[in-house]
Amino acid sequence: GHDRVALSERVLQLFLQHALRDGYFHADMHQGNLKVAANGDIIAYDFGIMGHIDSYTRRVYAEILYGFIRRDYMRVAKVHFEAGYVPADKDVDEFARALRAVGEPIFGMDATRISMARLLTYLFEVTERFGMETRTELILLQRTMVVVEGVARSLNPHINIWEVASPIVTDYITKSLGPRAIVSDLRDTAMVMARFGPRLPGLVEQALNRQAEEQPPRRPRFWRYIAATAVMSGMAGATTIALIDALL
Repeated sequence: GHDRVALSERVLQLFLQHALRDGYFHADMHQGNLKVAANGDIIAYDFGIMGHIDSYTRRVYAEILYGFIRRDYMRVAKVHFEAGYVPADKDVDEFARALRAVGEPIFGMDATRISMARLLTYLFEVTERFGMETRTELILLQRTMVVVEGVARSLNPHINIWEVASPIVTDYITKSLGPRAIVSDLRDTAMVMARFGPRLPGLVEQALNRQAEEQPPRRPRFWRYIAATAVMSGMAGATTIALIDALL
């Protein structure tokens, strides 16, 4: 037979790796769609329902989960505001208190009752009260998490969901928000700026012309400054690429 405890941890970690690292996840991971190979590998079938989370959202929600794992509710609140998920006119302290009211009861539970799916459910309820729009891909993630946790608990009723998930979330945070990730982001941004640098003045002019049709004209000196800044940004982008290449 197979080690049921190891399998319970593996199925949960596989799901989190796919959702965070790859951005795609099997959204129908019930027992009927999972098999265990002779060597212990978990094989998934029936990919008729798939979920997708873009890179930016993955980073944001990894940091949110990491904040909950550390019980740093103020950081979780600030991440929501920094990402633009919660309107800026809301009170960050009040939002942090609402998040604490969600997190603390869950962490106060017995380890076998702790649920990431339940946390996401409560989190979405709180964020909706504070003006965050519902994201269908995140609802699908939460619903799939309910199923995955059910599979894991059927294999090991005593599994500690947070303990098993923490290494995956922490590793993703380290790789996606660490120094090398920042350098990679700067390189990508610089390449875009260098590629479109020569076109930026024209793009700015087109945008201004469209805006002028809707709003009263602004002082031209300001827009000349914007166009000049755009050109300089394009030149800086090419220079930045060279510098980053030298560092990598």
